[in-house]
Amino acid sequence: MDKNEVGNVAWFDLTVKDADKVKDFYKSVIGWQENPIEMGGYQDYSMQTPESLTDVAGICHARGPNEDLPAQWLLYFKVADLKASIMAVTQSGGTVMTPVKNLSASSHFAIIKDPAGAVCAIYADI
Repeated sequence: MDKNEVGNVAWFDLTVKDADKVKDFYKSVIGWQENPIEMGGYQDYSMQTPESLTDVAGICHARGPNEDLPAQWLLYFKVADLKASIMAVTQSGGTVMTPVKNLSASSHFAIIKDPAGAVCAIYADI
């Protein structure tokens, strides 16, 4: 599976009040290793597989740019054009829950809710 292909689940993360405690939980339950990501005064975590140390998920504090994210595992779907996809969300009966935010220096995302109430993120490279 090519995670960078449009339409794929490219990433998932969990945003919670105490990311330190929760990342330790998943380290113990799944065997993930932590890869700290400096966020300017605190650390979020990219969690890695125990053998190859491949980054597979994020566990983030509900602070800063993640302050308004729901405390649930959040899937990030890759889209070809974020602006066009956001327009399609509202035209198709969904809701855009957050403004567009930086995912990295080269990509942006928005949190959306589908007409049934399910929440996910869509992102695109710029």
